Amino acid sequence: MPIKGFIFDLDGVLTDTAEYHYRAWKRLADELDIPFTRADNEALRGISRRESLLLLLKGRAYPEETLRKLMERKNGYYLGYIREMTPQDMLPGARELLIEIRNAGLKTALGSASKNAREVIERLGIAELFDAVADGYSVTRQKPAPDLFLHAATLLGLSPTECVVVEDATAGVEAALTGGFYVIGIGPQERVGKAHVILPDLSKVRLDQLLARLPVSV
Repeated sequence: MPIKGFIFDLDGVLTDTAEYHYRAWKRLADELDIPFTRADNEALRGISRRESLLLLLKGRAYPEETLRKLMERKNGYYLGYIREMTPQDMLPGARELLIEIRNAGLKTALGSASKNAREVIERLGIAELFDAVADGYSVTRQKPAPDLFLHAATLLGLSPTECVVVEDATAGVEAALTGGFYVIGIGPQERVGKAHVILPDLSKVRLDQLLARLPVSV
């Protein structure tokens, strides 16, 4: 079945907000007197805010209301950082690929666990390049469950086998494969090695080259 759409993760694929997330989580961890390193932050890549908080807490127990307030506090820190973002914060090649996909008549969706995804793509100036947005508010089960990508495909009116997911996180690659999608992994082999195609980044990437490398008839 030919490819008719692409679903893009946001952080680490279209823009690098990882540093902002790290700074926000680090600030919260310091306030709680919990050690938190960049290696700890890597383990949070691609998963929900709540799951990220639980990992940061490293087994420390808090009432649900406290967890909610901690998530809100971290998000406030993060929002303060991302309000500095501009279209110049797009990763190399990402905007060009989105435009090429649109010009080819294929559909595009965002599939991000971030609850701030819509604001980020607005600030990057790429909101108009997406037919649909699936974010942290869209489904209950986040990555590595396939629900977010399945929801994005439904919004596009496509089946998983008609879509390519572009991901940079282990949890995201797993979610896409579980959902029956074709997957392009952005990053090192040890993180995205199960993807159908692995790329270091999207710089100088052409649509026809991507499609030619996928194990699908086009």
